[in-house]
Amino acid sequence: MNNTLLVLSIAAILGLTACGSDGDNGINGTDGSAGTNGQNGKDWSAANQWYIDGQNRVTQAADYTPNTDAGAAKNIILFVGDGMGVSTVTAARILEGQLNGATGEENSLSFETLPHLGLAKTYNVDGQTPDSAGTMTAMITGVKTDVGVISQAEGVTRGNCASTSGQNLMTALELASIAGLSTGVVSTARITHATPAATYAHVPERDWEADSNLPAEAVANGCKDIAAQLLDFNQGKGVNVVMGGGRRAFIPSTVVDATGKAGKRNDGRDLTAEWLALYPNAKYVSDRDGFINLDPASTDHLLGLFNSSHMEYDYDRVETGVRGEPSLAEMTAKSIDILSKNNQGFVLIVEAGRIDHAHHAGNAARALHDTIALSEAVRVAMEKTSANDTLLMVTADHSHVFTIAGYPTRGNPILGLVKSNDANGLPSATNATDANGMPYTTVGYANGLGFASLATGGDERYNTAALAGRVDLNYTDPQSAGFHQEALVPLSSETHAGEDVAIFARGPGASLIEGTVEQNHLFHVMNYAGDLVNKANAAVQ
Repeated sequence: MNNTLLVLSIAAILGLTACGSDGDNGINGTDGSAGTNGQNGKDWSAANQWYIDGQNRVTQAADYTPNTDAGAAKNIILFVGDGMGVSTVTAARILEGQLNGATGEENSLSFETLPHLGLAKTYNVDGQTPDSAGTMTAMITGVKTDVGVISQAEGVTRGNCASTSGQNLMTALELASIAGLSTGVVSTARITHATPAATYAHVPERDWEADSNLPAEAVANGCKDIAAQLLDFNQGKGVNVVMGGGRRAFIPSTVVDATGKAGKRNDGRDLTAEWLALYPNAKYVSDRDGFINLDPASTDHLLGLFNSSHMEYDYDRVETGVRGEPSLAEMTAKSIDILSKNNQGFVLIVEAGRIDHAHHAGNAARALHDTIALSEAVRVAMEKTSANDTLLMVTADHSHVFTIAGYPTRGNPILGLVKSNDANGLPSATNATDANGMPYTTVGYANGLGFASLATGGDERYNTAALAGRVDLNYTDPQSAGFHQEALVPLSSETHAGEDVAIFARGPGASLIEGTVEQNHLFHVMNYAGDLVNKANAAVQ
């Protein structure tokens, strides 16, 4: 740009803010209007909402004063959308908007309104593309570790109990409990699954969920399964709230639960009964009715196990009448009600675990509905807590190879076939096609099982054989929840992806989330904001 053009550009920018409110002499008036002599001679006398929205967002940001005082956070809530990469956030935002009758792109999920944003690098010590055990370990302990390892340092050998001596890492949940804070962990996955397990257990193999999963070497060397470690959690007053799926790891193999599913424990222990005996004012619930009827005021320790394995996908819980389970938002609300009784504060970890499972199945609809359910849970937490004393963060442990592609017109169904704009800039009446003349969907996967038009109700199994490669989609309904998108590379299951994931935050210490950081940075933000290490040290002296 030459000097003359630069001067003219600066003058034009200054004119945007200097011209009068009548807008007669500029492209945009201060009221956001275009003015009678605006661009191309058009009379844009009506306020331009894009301009006004932009001004308001800048004003809002300029007025925000972050709290950077160490120890200023009384409470800490960390939400983890398992597998919720940036493309998943974008697609879920659009779907939620379209479900509410809008075009969708302009919508925002609840956590997208939080004032601070950063990116986390998700790789594990031994993996360019990570798994959930290593990533959650980083977030909850402040130390990166290997694939498949739960809250132990990289010195362990995966699956080898003898290698674990001296490798246990202190978690934020343990520190908080030692310090006298109340603690909770909630998930829609099995509560013994990698992400929730990393908050309270320490094992070199994420699959050791029940004692029946322990190999002979682990038994011989004294390692305990994940479910048993929850009952052995003896830091402070123990974990106050535990809710999710995974009942099978807590009951004997000789016991069949109310849904007809047998337990996985070979040692004969009923850990649900042991929970009730372990704590005063303890409750155990296994369905939504018991959950709804539970009184937070008289409950200090809650164990809720709502499915033998993972909880249902949110779409199936809502749309197909599977209502025996509470929603993630309901579990979040009940957790906060119980934990907030402690005047010293609390630490709560909430996982939307089934976003990941739907993506592995190549089933975008269920992944996006579970992301929307996470947004509702965050909204509840935002309403029930204050930004003045509660650090609230929302992130993902890793991404997936889930893409948004093509050139769909504005408002095109995010789960539908691509329809582009025609030569006149209007939505085309026909589907866009590939080089072979076949239509394609906006969202898809770089690898996985590939296309299937029908699936069983809400689980990861295909009802018809999956087809890798391109399929003629003219005769299918890609917006059906049972539709499985096409995949480029045929695999038995879609995989995680290795790109950075977003971190959204508000409250004391939230301004420490900025730029691109290592994933273990999240623990150190929580520790700084809540002064967890110092409080824990003071409590044991």
